[in-house]
Amino acid sequence: MSAVVAQSLHVFGLRSHVANNIFYFDEQIIIFPSGNYCVKYNVDQKWQKFIPGSDRSQAMLALSISPNRRYLAISETVQEKPVITIYELSSIPCRKRRVLNNFDFQVQKFTSMAFSPDSKYLLAQTSPPESNLVYWLWEKQKVMAIIRTDTQNNPVYQVSFSPQDNTQVCVTGNGMFKLLRFTEGTLKQTNFQRGELQNYLAHTWVADDKIIVGTDTGKLFLFESGDQRWETSIMVKEPALGSKSLDVIQESESLIEFPPVSSPLPSYEQMVAASSHSQMSMPQVFAIAAYSKGFACSAGPGRVLLFEKMEEKDVYRESREIRLPVDPQSNDPSQSDKQDILCLCFSPSEETLVASTSKNQLYSITMSLTEISKGEAAHFEYLMYPLHSASITGLATCIRKPLIATCSLDRSVRIWNYETNTLELYKEYQEEAYSISLHPSGHFVVVGFADKLRLMNLLIDDIRSFKEYSVRGSRECSFSNGGHLFAAVNGNVIHIYTTTNLENILSLKGHTGKIRSVVWNADDSKLISGGTDGAVYEWNLSTGKRETECVLKSCSYHCVTISPDAKIIFAVGTDYTLKEIADSSILREIPAFDVIYTAIAISHSGRMMFVGTSVGTIRAMRYPLPLQKEFNEYQAHAGPVTKMLLTFDDQFLLTTAEDGCLFTWKVFDKDGRGIKREREVGFAEEVLVTKTDMEEKAQVMLELKTRVEELKMENEYQLRLKDMNYSEKIKELTDKFLQEMESLKTKNQVLRTEKEKQDVSHHEHIEELLDKQSRELQDLESCNNQKLLLEYEKYQELQLKSQRMQEEYEKQLRDNDETKSQALEELTEFYEAKLQEKTTLLEEAQEDVRQQLREFEETKKQIEEDEDREIQDIKTKYEKKLRDEKESNLRLKGETGIMRKKFSSLQKEIEERTNDIETLKGEQVKLQGVIKSLEKDIQGFKREIQERDETIQDKEKRIYDLKKKNQELGKFKFVLDYKIKELKKQIEPRENEIRVMKEQIQEMEAELEHFHKQNTQLELNITELWQKLRATDQEMRRERQKERDLEALVKRFKTDLHNCVAYIQEPRLLKEKVRGLFEKYVQRADMVEIAGLNTDLQQEYSRQREHLERNLATLKKKVVKEGELHRADYVRIMQENVSLITEINELRRELKFTRSQVYDLEAALKLTKKVRPQEVSETEPSKDMPSTAPTMRLNEQEETGRIIEMQRLEIQRLRDQIQEQEQVTGFHALTGVRLPSLSNSEADFEVKTN
Repeated sequence: MSAVVAQSLHVFGLRSHVANNIFYFDEQIIIFPSGNYCVKYNVDQKWQKFIPGSDRSQAMLALSISPNRRYLAISETVQEKPVITIYELSSIPCRKRRVLNNFDFQVQKFTSMAFSPDSKYLLAQTSPPESNLVYWLWEKQKVMAIIRTDTQNNPVYQVSFSPQDNTQVCVTGNGMFKLLRFTEGTLKQTNFQRGELQNYLAHTWVADDKIIVGTDTGKLFLFESGDQRWETSIMVKEPALGSKSLDVIQESESLIEFPPVSSPLPSYEQMVAASSHSQMSMPQVFAIAAYSKGFACSAGPGRVLLFEKMEEKDVYRESREIRLPVDPQSNDPSQSDKQDILCLCFSPSEETLVASTSKNQLYSITMSLTEISKGEAAHFEYLMYPLHSASITGLATCIRKPLIATCSLDRSVRIWNYETNTLELYKEYQEEAYSISLHPSGHFVVVGFADKLRLMNLLIDDIRSFKEYSVRGSRECSFSNGGHLFAAVNGNVIHIYTTTNLENILSLKGHTGKIRSVVWNADDSKLISGGTDGAVYEWNLSTGKRETECVLKSCSYHCVTISPDAKIIFAVGTDYTLKEIADSSILREIPAFDVIYTAIAISHSGRMMFVGTSVGTIRAMRYPLPLQKEFNEYQAHAGPVTKMLLTFDDQFLLTTAEDGCLFTWKVFDKDGRGIKREREVGFAEEVLVTKTDMEEKAQVMLELKTRVEELKMENEYQLRLKDMNYSEKIKELTDKFLQEMESLKTKNQVLRTEKEKQDVSHHEHIEELLDKQSRELQDLESCNNQKLLLEYEKYQELQLKSQRMQEEYEKQLRDNDETKSQALEELTEFYEAKLQEKTTLLEEAQEDVRQQLREFEETKKQIEEDEDREIQDIKTKYEKKLRDEKESNLRLKGETGIMRKKFSSLQKEIEERTNDIETLKGEQVKLQGVIKSLEKDIQGFKREIQERDETIQDKEKRIYDLKKKNQELGKFKFVLDYKIKELKKQIEPRENEIRVMKEQIQEMEAELEHFHKQNTQLELNITELWQKLRATDQEMRRERQKERDLEALVKRFKTDLHNCVAYIQEPRLLKEKVRGLFEKYVQRADMVEIAGLNTDLQQEYSRQREHLERNLATLKKKVVKEGELHRADYVRIMQENVSLITEINELRRELKFTRSQVYDLEAALKLTKKVRPQEVSETEPSKDMPSTAPTMRLNEQEETGRIIEMQRLEIQRLRDQIQEQEQVTGFHALTGVRLPSLSNSEADFEVKTN
C-alpha cells in the first residue's frame, strides 16, 4: 500500500437533498451530510469529525438518529444496490454496528428511515414501484414485518414511530396518511382516510396518539388516533413591493446544475414534482418539528412559523414567525431569502432551532430571541457561513496568505481561510463563474464569467472589479508562479496577460478542441495545456511556439500537471489511465481500475501525487508511480471531483466536486520522510482598502464619537434626574413601611390570640378523628380477613387447574410428536415409492428409444445393400431391361417415401419421450422442495417444543427458589419477634426523654417572652429620649435665628452710624441724624432689661442642656450594657435550642430507623405466615391471619399484589399504635420551631418501600 496518507480536516458544504439531513447529537454537536461523509460539527469549538460513507457509495439518500443518540442509520446506494449502515456514535471513532444489505424482497432504494423509541427497531420505506415499508429488528438483521404502503407509484416522503410506542407507525406521502400497528407479526392499518386526498409532505408526533401533518397547499391537520381534530391554513404574508411568483424563482434556479441523472432523485425534487403548477403560490410545508410548547413548521420560501398549544382547548395557535435573513451580498437581495426550508431540528434543551434549505444552507436561531421580538418576525442567522449551492467549477490558492478561492455555477465567488476554517469574503454576480485563480500575494483574483473575464481586488470587505476583458466563458485561468502573468482560456485559444500594464501580450493557438487545463512550470518559462482534442502541448512563452506535443485523439483530457523539475507531464482523461509524458511521447500508462480520473495534483517536493475520480473518491500515491494497485483511496465527494490543489507548503490538499463541497485534507508521509517545507516568512496579514472607504469610515467614526459624547451627556442628565426621583420615592416608601410595620405588629398580636384558640379546637378535632379512624380500621381488618380466606381458596383451585392443564398440554405434545413422526414416515415412504416407479418408467422409455434406434439402423443397412445389388444388376442388364428398371425405380421411390415417414414418426416419438423425461424431472424437483419445507416445519416444531420445555424448567426453578425463601423466612421469625419486643422496650425511655426536653423548651420560650418584654420597655425609653432631644434641637434653632436677627440689626446700625460720621463738620445735621438713630433703634425703655433677661435665659438654657446631655449619655451606656446582656442571653438560649433540636432530630431518626426495622421484620413475618401457620399464635392477637399450606404459585403479579395489600394494612396498624403512644405521652408541636411530623416520615418510608 502507499505510504502517502490524507486525513480529512474540514468540509465546506451540505447535501440538502438527503432526507432528514440535520439533527443534534448533543447540545453543542450537530450532524449533517456533506460529500460522501456525515459530519459531526461542534458549534461552540468549531471542530469537525467525519463519519465516512460506504466504499463505492453512489449516493446518500436518508439519515436517521436513534432517540437515545447512540446510533446513526445511513441509507446509501452502493454499486446500484441499496444498503443501510448503522453506526455507533458513542465510540470514537464511530464504528459500523450493522450493515443491512441482504434483502428477501425487491428494493431499489430506501427513501426514509426511523428508529423506534427504545432504539431496537428500524423502520425503512422503499421507493416506488415497490413502496414497501419494512419493520426490522436491526441488531439481529431480522425482518419482523413488511407491507406495501402504496400501489399507484405515488412517492412516500416520511415514516416515523410513535414517541412512546414501538408498535405504532405513521406513513405520509402523496395522497397517503396511514397509521399502522405491529401486531402478531404483521403491520395492520388502524385508520381510514376520509375526505379529499392531500399531498402530505411532512408530519410529526406531538403526543402519544396526536400527529401534526402538513400539505403542499399550506394546510396543517391535527389527527388524534387517526381522526381529524383540527385544521388550519397558513396565510402567505408577502410584501407588496418586489414580490415575485414561485415560477420566476424556479426559472432562476433552473440555471443551477444539479448532480447527473445517474444519481437518485432527492425527496425534495419528488415533492416539487408532485405538486401541481396551480398550487405553486401556496406555501408548502416541507418540514415540521415538535417541541414542548407546540411545533415549528416551514411555511413557504424562507419562512418558519411557531405554533403553541392553547391551554383550554386541544388546538394550536400561531405564536411567532421566523424568516431567513436577506443576504446583502446576493445579486438579488430581495430574492436571497426565498429558499425552501427542507428540515427543522430543535436542540435537546430546545434552546436552538436549526434549519436546512434547498440551496444547501444551514441556519440557526436562539429560541429566546423569538420571545423578545414580539409583534415582529425574528430572523435566522447562518449556522456556520454561506455555502455553495451548486457545482464548484474553480479552485485556487496563494502563497502569502492561507486563502482558498472558489467559484461556482451558483454565480458566487467565495474566499475561504483554511487555517481558521472560515469564510473571509463572499459575493454573488449576475453571471455564472467557470474558473478562478488567486494571485500569489493573495490581493488579486481573476475570474472567468459567462460574459467576461474580470480582474478583481480582494478588499477588506468586498471583491471589486478593476479590469474587464471580453473573453466569454473562460473555463480555465491561472496566475503564473511569480504573479507577473496570467493565462486565460477562450475556447481553443490561450491568452497571456501581464499584471503590470494589464495587456494581452501573447495568444497561443493550436488546439482543435476546447482546452480543459493549463499549468505553469516552476520558473514560468513554459505553459502546459490539455484539451478535449486529446492533445497535450508544451508552450515556450518567450517565442510563443510549441516545444513538445503529444496527441491521442481517442482520449479527452480533463487535467494536466507538471513535475517540479519540469521534465515530466502528467495527464488524466477519459481513457481510464494516468499518463506520464516526456519529450512528446507517453512513457507510461498507469491504469485507473474501472474509474475515470478527473483531476490530478503533484506535491512541490515531487514525492506525493493525488488524483480525483469520477465517483468522488481521492487516491493518494507515491512517486514514482506504481504499476500495481498501490494507493490509498478515500471516500470524499458525492459527485465527480472537479478541481484539486496542494498548498504551497505541501501541508494541505484541497478538493472540490460537482456536489458543491470543498474539502481540506492534511497530507503526510507514513514513512516519516520530511514532506513539510519550512516557511521562512509567516503568512501576510495586510489587506487592501481603498482611499474612499478609509475616508468614509473615518467620517463615520467621527460621527459616532460625537454621538457617543452626546449620549453620555444625555445619560448623565437622565441618571441625575432618576437619582433625585428615586431619593424622593425612598423617603416616601420608608415612611409608608414604618406605618405598615406598626399596623402589622398589632395584627400579629391579634393573630397570635386567634392561633391559640384554633390550636385548642384543632386538638379536640384530632382526638375525634383518631377515635373514628380506630373504629374504621377494626371494621376493615375483619373484612380483609374474610377476603383473604376467599382469595386463598381461589388460589388453590387455580393451581389445581393449572396442573391439570399442564398435564393435558404435555399429553397433546406427545400425541403431536407421534402423529407427526408417523405422518412424516408415511410421506417419505409414499414419495420414495413414487420416485422408484418414475425411475423404472424412465429406464423403460430409454430402453425403447435405444431399441427403435437399433432397428432403424438395421433397416437402413439392409436397404443400402439391396440397392447396391439392384444397381449392379441394372448396370449389367441395362440394354435389355430398361422398362423393368423404370418400374423398379418407381417401386423403390415409394418404399423410400414410406421409410422417410417412418423415420419422421420415430423422431417425433423420441421428442415426446424427452419432454416426458423433463416433466418427470420437474416433478421430482417439486417433490424435493416439498420434502425440504416439511423438514423445516419439523425443525420449527422441535424448536418450539424445546423452548416450551425451557420455559417450564425456568418456572419450576423459580417455584423451588421461592419455596426455599419461604422456609428461610420461617426460620428468622422467632429471632425477629424477640427483636421487636426489645425495640419496643427501648422506645419508652426515649419518649420520656422527649417529654422532659419539651418541658425545657417551654421554659426557654417563657424566658424568651420575658426578654422580649424588657426589649419593648427599653425601646419605649429610647423613643422618649429621642423626643426630648428633638425638642432641644428646635429650641436651639430658634435661638440661632434670634442671634442672626441681632447680628443683622447691628450691621444696619453700623451702616447708619457710618452715614452719620459724614456730617461730623455740621453739628446740627449730626444732631438730627443721632436723634434719628436713637428713635430708630432705641424705641422702648426696657431694652436694657430685656438684654439682661436674655443673658439669664441663655445661662439657664445652657445649664439644662448640659444636664440633659449627661442624662442621655448615662441612658445610652445603660442601653448598650443591657443590649449586650440581652444579646448574650439570647445567644445562650438559641444555642440551647439548637442543641435540643439536634438531639430531638437524632432521637427521631433513631425512632424512624427502629420503626423501619420493625416494619421490615413484621413484613417478613407476614410472608412466612402462609408457610408456617403454627407460629402465628406466638405474635400479638391483632396480627393473627388465616394461613394455608405452601402451594405452587400460579401468577407472580397476583401474589405480589396480595403481599403489597397486606403490607399496607400492617403499616396502617403501626401508624395507629404510634398515634396512640403520642396521645399518651402528650407530644405536641413547639410554638417557635415546627418539627416534621412522624406520620409524614412514615408515609415517606412507605413510598420508598413500595
